[in-house]
Amino acid sequence: MKRTLAWLLGIFVVLLAIAACAAPSGGATGGATTSTSATSSKAVTETVASTTTTSSTSSGKPLKVVLFVNGVLGDKSFFDSAQRGVDRAKKELGIEAKTIEAGTDPTQWESALTDAAANEDYDVFITGSFQVIEYLQKVAPEHKDKKFFTFDAPADYANCDCGNIYSISYKQNEGSYLAGVYAAAMTTQKLDGMNPDAVIGSIGGQEIPVIVDFMVGYEQGAKSVNPDIKIIRQFAGGWNDPAKGKELAKAQYSQGADIVFQIAGGTGQGVFEAAAEDGKWAIGVDSDQATIIEDANPKQAARILTSMMKNVDNSLFRGLKMHLEGKTPYGKAEALGLAEGGVSLARNKYYDENTPDAVKKLVDEAEQKIIKGEVKVETAFK
Repeated sequence: MKRTLAWLLGIFVVLLAIAACAAPSGGATGGATTSTSATSSKAVTETVASTTTTSSTSSGKPLKVVLFVNGVLGDKSFFDSAQRGVDRAKKELGIEAKTIEAGTDPTQWESALTDAAANEDYDVFITGSFQVIEYLQKVAPEHKDKKFFTFDAPADYANCDCGNIYSISYKQNEGSYLAGVYAAAMTTQKLDGMNPDAVIGSIGGQEIPVIVDFMVGYEQGAKSVNPDIKIIRQFAGGWNDPAKGKELAKAQYSQGADIVFQIAGGTGQGVFEAAAEDGKWAIGVDSDQATIIEDANPKQAARILTSMMKNVDNSLFRGLKMHLEGKTPYGKAEALGLAEGGVSLARNKYYDENTPDAVKKLVDEAEQKIIKGEVKVETAFK
């Protein structure tokens, strides 16, 4: 009997040892898959080592993130930038992520967000834009064990129990000031498609404070170069109507504008169509739009002189990295401008090819003056 018990005990110990050797190490997986290959583990380990952070939560599991888009991807600017930030975090920080596209019907957004917050499996829930911040402020207090990011529209901390929300806003007026300096300096240059008249334009998606903030900075920057410049300001009334964007841009070009700054999401793609057809110029928004569309639409890309980039991608990556390091300031809002890298002007090959050195110098000097506090950019937010 004793021999039998000893034999069984030995078998049990061996089985335990085998199981321990086969168990996962608890390291992070790349992307949204739960399986880990040797190659992906090595890549994540190397990246994590270089960023001095960890890709797992306190439980040793990968950080789970949901990106909720109140719209659809494919705008080649705002929401696509957010997706790039999450994709980068998947690659470099080893998080798991899921993107939910709620569609273009605003009446569906509140229920979709509420349902996702209640039923999805996540540690951090990310959403952005002024259209859904009210919904998030209702939802977040119901899930105190979860963390939330809002970008481009800060939570109203004085009037909501939002200690688990981290707000990221952008000083789009600062970046747009540079776009205005650039447009005013370029509009009278001897460049194909430019006329001698000092006229530039802008087209916003809707007349709301955040879009007006772009325009305020743009107009101030332009007038710092030429106080007498004429600036045409219009609103399309929506974010996914390229035909309307094209119609408005063509109207502005016919009124003497040779550069139009589009601040209208998917509607702004029509501005690029108009610029290519009429031989005029455009300034993109939120992302480096020329380099994004150049493979699919090289003729349109060639008419985008620069873009005022709201670096949503960098800010979300930064926020997730801080979360993993235990440094994200939940319950607070951060405003990221030129000094913080939250906004910038695209200086790509199109910018280099079309921009005289004197104009580049003018833009660089204006940027430094803002960073140093020598120029205070006006804002639509009081």
